[in-house]
Parts: sequence; structure tokens; C-alpha cells
Amino acid sequence: MRKTIGLTTLAAAALALAGQLFAGGFFLQLGNPEANPEARKMNAALVVKAAGCHDPAGANLTATAIGTVNGQRREIALKVERLSEAGTFAIAQQWPREGKWVIELVARNPDQFTNTLVVAGPQGVERTKAKFDMHPFTRADVEAMLR
Repeated sequence: MRKTIGLTTLAAAALALAGQLFAGGFFLQLGNPEANPEARKMNAALVVKAAGCHDPAGANLTATAIGTVNGQRREIALKVERLSEAGTFAIAQQWPREGKWVIELVARNPDQFTNTLVVAGPQGVERTKAKFDMHPFTRADVEAMLR
């Protein structure tokens, strides 16, 4: 005997699973600095917001620009500025305009970890080409985005 699952049951199961996946989650949202007056005043290239079921005020963010200029690999620790909204940060462009860069964002709160890779080039930060994960990215992940 073969049982079939109705669409309503399947949809309910998918919603329940999605709720469990994101419950207690910790992730980063990338924002447009032009939409935030505080970030715009700082000439930010990127706005990052810690999100999920945690206290965003307790989140810490570090950022590193990893890139290649004239065939030479460079890594630059970036200064991250806290904005007035809890868990929201701004990053000004501190890497050279030439070359291709990947910005590695690493966020922690007392119990959780998340990280994001986002491409930056001569035209600015390409938020739509970001990769998000709750496990650390490898050097190969960064290299793949630099190609």
C-alpha cells in the first residue's frame, strides 16, 4: 500500500522545519549604506546587521579584506564601526580600488558563530554575490570568489 502526502501536509512540514532551522540562528544581513544616514555620513561601503534569535547588542564583528593587486596577495584588517542600532555595523572602504577583493566578515556572540564572504571590486561591494555560513570558510572558498 502506497501512502501519499497532501500538499497541505508537505507545506506544514516545510514550515516547521524552516522554523527549527532559523530558531536560535545567528546570521548577518548586508545592507546598503545609502539607506542608512549614519553609515552614509561615515562614507561606509557596507552596512552589516547581526540578526537571529539572540541579543544583537552582544554581537562582535571583525572584517578582513583579502585580495590580489598586481599579482600580489594582500590581507587588510578592516576597522568596523558600531552604529547606534544594536547589532549594526558600518565598514568604510579601506582596501585599494584596484584589484579584486573578498571581504570576510566574522561575527560572534557569546554562544554562536557566523561568517560571510562578499566580493568587492572597482564598482564597489557586490552584496548580491555574498556567501553566508555558520561554519568557517576555507581558503579555497575565498580563492573561488577571487576568480
